[in-house]
Amino acid sequence: MKNPISVSILELAIITQDSNASETFLKTKEIAQLADNLDYKRFWLAEHHNMAHVASTATVVLIGYIASQTQNIRVGSGGIMLPNHSPLIVAEQFGTLETLYPNRIDLGLGRAPGTDQPTAEAIRKDFFEQAQRFPQNVSKLQDYFSGENVTAKVRAFPAEGTKVPIWILGSSMESAALAAAYGLPYAFAGHFAPRQMIQAFEFYRENFQASDVLDKPKTMACVNIIAADTNEEAELLSTSLYQMFLNLIRNDRKGLQPPVPSLDDIMSEEERFHVNQMTACTFTGNPKQLAVDLQKFIDYSKIDELMVTSPIYDHQAKLKSIQLTKEVIDSLNKIL
Repeated sequence: MKNPISVSILELAIITQDSNASETFLKTKEIAQLADNLDYKRFWLAEHHNMAHVASTATVVLIGYIASQTQNIRVGSGGIMLPNHSPLIVAEQFGTLETLYPNRIDLGLGRAPGTDQPTAEAIRKDFFEQAQRFPQNVSKLQDYFSGENVTAKVRAFPAEGTKVPIWILGSSMESAALAAAYGLPYAFAGHFAPRQMIQAFEFYRENFQASDVLDKPKTMACVNIIAADTNEEAELLSTSLYQMFLNLIRNDRKGLQPPVPSLDDIMSEEERFHVNQMTACTFTGNPKQLAVDLQKFIDYSKIDELMVTSPIYDHQAKLKSIQLTKEVIDSLNKIL
């Protein structure tokens, strides 16, 4: 018998057109509280910089806020871009969060800058050197969280002994290799870079080395889901997501745009090709359609957990999508 699959949320705190960061933080709180009430497993926030439409730049601060406004859901990072930071500081921050909200904090780690090259250099002059040291810095973080670090010259308080769960995040074979070698859970960014996902999962499982934290592989895929009462409504809502990726390709830093009746007039064939590649792991439709499509994906990818991001312009429609998505996953788990 298969194990039930859990579902979680990745939230980028995207600012919609004609809104602002303050309103976005309140919306993010409402989304997290709904997810908490619906028994979603995790609520992760992502680190991005120099993007006027993304409000999760101070990721650790926002994680603390969301944890304070919820009761049971695990709150964490999807992810903290480790080359931007000192492992000591990350350990102190997440050790503090874990102390404040015991057994509710996750630390997902990525090695990309979460921004463009000039901004990466503004964050940290030696960013590219630190990116090459990503494996060593992950090990250093593990040391800071361990109880065995008591004899070290440099210690992270109050992180020591908290053993905050670390996930390796990625969109390539390189991240899969690291997660496998370190015996850590592995989450793949299928919501924007799905091309190597299945290959990366297979490599991770085949090369997994058991560790103190995991005795067998643990995988999670992040995908886009736009759910609505009808397929037609979901398709319309999804045009905001496709416009977001179109603007990313064009380096046009707009807030999340409202839905449009058709994308044909605003996107060239070449742009559509690139957008479709980036959004290949997008599931759109009513609950019946999503149940079929998600079951196929779960069976094919053999994932242990599913994470969902839903860039929807209208806040109430987004809340509805989150509710419907949970109902779909619950229905699939009942079949097992």
